Amino acid sequence: MKQITVMEKYPVYTLRIEKSDTEYQSVDEIMTYFKVQVDLHPIATYIGEFDHYAHTSSLEVGEIADDIKAAKNFICCFGKALPKPEVMAVRPRAIGVAELEDAFVVSFMEAPNPDANKAMEQWVKGLLK
Repeated sequence: MKQITVMEKYPVYTLRIEKSDTEYQSVDEIMTYFKVQVDLHPIATYIGEFDHYAHTSSLEVGEIADDIKAAKNFICCFGKALPKPEVMAVRPRAIGVAELEDAFVVSFMEAPNPDANKAMEQWVKGLLK
């Protein structure tokens, strides 16, 4: 995985996975894999998924890069404490999966919780054969 800064301010973990390097062949298969990972995790809880591609393509002003064939966000939460109201601004977590012709790009923004980062990084790396 690489750590990058997106739009000059967002710390993001990202991994490009060639389709030949994974057993998963669609964004929906990857969403199912992440759901299993959350179900196995002692703290994480599944919230849902968001079809970003469908949403953006439905907008009159929507723009999608030509190489993106599908794009969804997997949404979950690792919150085990709520010490103050403002902590809600950094929850829940989302893992983005974009499908290209021959690869998937999987990414998530760095979480303030190192355990959440570790789990999400392991899940993403688990997509590799």
